[in-house]
Amino acid sequence: MFRTNGGRRALLGAAGAVLLTLPLAACGEKEETGNEPGSGPSVSASVDAALAAKVPDAIKADGVIKVGTDSTYAPAEYLDTDGKTVIGFDIDLFNAVAQKLGLKAEYESAPFDAILPAVSSGKYEIGVSSFTINAERVQSVHMVSYYSAGTQWLAKAGASIDIENACGKKVAVQTGAVQVDDLNTRSKKCTDAGKPAITIDQYQGQSDATAAVVSGKNDAMLADSPAVAYAVKQSNGQLQLVGDIYESAPYGYAVNKEQQAFAEVLKEAVQAVIDDGTYEAALKKWGVEGGGIKTSALNPTS
Repeated sequence: MFRTNGGRRALLGAAGAVLLTLPLAACGEKEETGNEPGSGPSVSASVDAALAAKVPDAIKADGVIKVGTDSTYAPAEYLDTDGKTVIGFDIDLFNAVAQKLGLKAEYESAPFDAILPAVSSGKYEIGVSSFTINAERVQSVHMVSYYSAGTQWLAKAGASIDIENACGKKVAVQTGAVQVDDLNTRSKKCTDAGKPAITIDQYQGQSDATAAVVSGKNDAMLADSPAVAYAVKQSNGQLQLVGDIYESAPYGYAVNKEQQAFAEVLKEAVQAVIDDGTYEAALKKWGVEGGGIKTSALNPTS
């Protein structure tokens, strides 16, 4: 997902009361048909001994890599129906990357904008939460690319929203997301032209932002394209996509700046799962293969 200094996510969670009308909401009860995103077979990767040998001793000592994630961002990372297990395409994909390095990933849910500081402090060994790679972020952490996504908007079904002229509209967005800057820029264009500003309502969880549109509190919402498409698909016709996807950019795994060697081997592990087909299988399982990349890179910002 696009975010500025941290993170994004699911359709229920704290917004459950509002979204009870969405029968397929990510954290709610749903009827399993075997055709929903994520319902395919589990995806796993074989250990690459050469890559595993490159993992720094401090990280591989216990065989576990501690991961910080904002588990409110379906279909990338969100809580399963048990309310505890983190699932999603980000999770399946990083599990495969960790397996390639002979490690097991353990996930801890955290607010999006708290994850990168926690990686920098050493609380987490990696941040996996649909972080868009940008120049600001690579100043504080290493970022290893693994996917590409853009921004898209949604609104209530039947609503008329012009994203190029949203002046005077109330728009929801997740706190810490890169879309906050997008909205600030759009709002300034409105006021510079003598039009009403955009009311920008920021929510801690992506689920809360989605719920605000369902309830009518906000006119529209914008977020990373996979999250928006998933929300619309799960809304049982209550929401619609608005406009086209724009400003595509890579997602990256966040690694402590002092862990250059680990960031390098992580890049190699991502490339290995791309090359052996595990990567494509994980993305197809969730229906998000449109954002797949061919080559992983360390700290790409252009």
